[in-house]
Amino acid sequence: TRSRLLYYLFSLGTELGNELFYILFFPCCIWNVDAWLGRRLVIVWVWVMYVGQCTKDVVRWPRPASPPVVKLEVFYSSEYSMPSTHAMSGTAIPLALLLLSYGRWQYPLIFGLILAFCWCLLVCCSRIYMGMHSILDVIAGFLYAILILIVFHPVVDLIDNFNLTYKYAPLIIISLHLALGIFSFTLDTWSTSRGDTAQILGCGAGVACGSHVNYLMGIDLDPPPDTLPLSLSSLTVTVFGKAILRLLIGVIILLLTKVAMKKATIPLACKIFRIPLDDVRKARQRMEVELPYRYITYGMVGFSLVFVVPRLFSFMGLS
Repeated sequence: TRSRLLYYLFSLGTELGNELFYILFFPCCIWNVDAWLGRRLVIVWVWVMYVGQCTKDVVRWPRPASPPVVKLEVFYSSEYSMPSTHAMSGTAIPLALLLLSYGRWQYPLIFGLILAFCWCLLVCCSRIYMGMHSILDVIAGFLYAILILIVFHPVVDLIDNFNLTYKYAPLIIISLHLALGIFSFTLDTWSTSRGDTAQILGCGAGVACGSHVNYLMGIDLDPPPDTLPLSLSSLTVTVFGKAILRLLIGVIILLLTKVAMKKATIPLACKIFRIPLDDVRKARQRMEVELPYRYITYGMVGFSLVFVVPRLFSFMGLS
């Protein structure tokens, strides 16, 4: 179908599983909505995406052949196909959002169910429309995400409390996330999946370590217990204006952090592992460069998200 409306609608659905969405959604949730909820959503997202990417590397099903499929997206075409990690995140995030927020926030259950259903449907259908996945890939991703949620949802509180309160949490978090990144991939050819997994693990480690530092310093970003359950009705023009300002300033800082860390870590990794830097794109595809640069860069982005930027907001009177 050459419908422009469908193309833009499903392009939006695809973006709900891409970096641009995550760098807006998680900060908005942590800075403007509920840091307690945001941290837990990051934990769910990291595990769902990690398990999904590893499964792709084990199963190694190719993308749908083109022709007959018309591919409207090429960025992820080097990755394997089964299961669809877009379908997994597009199922896990809205469902986790509903499970974690209902009862903590005052809103009609039907509203949460409709939002989760539409979000999930849009992302799943977009992957088929864009020619990146078969129906089987998407169904497998959907069911896999539900299975992971059933296992992980009961322990999300335990994981978050461990990240905050355990004395050696940062050491264990960094070691675990690094080990998962190093030992997960035995790719026969380069694909975007290894780098994406490293940046997801880095981001998760950064958020967990930043949360731990907040706890050590007695900084509590969570809404006070006496304000629970939280209400959506307290939104005023001033509150909305501050929220937009926080998002704008904060995301710019996160993007600057990403650029600065990328500029520093790629040459450093090349120097350490004696890899020529004359072709940066080729050097970045080497595991010795890709894993540390992605891990450190996105680790710092995650750390800034929960510690550096909220401290700046506090200094600016934007908390």
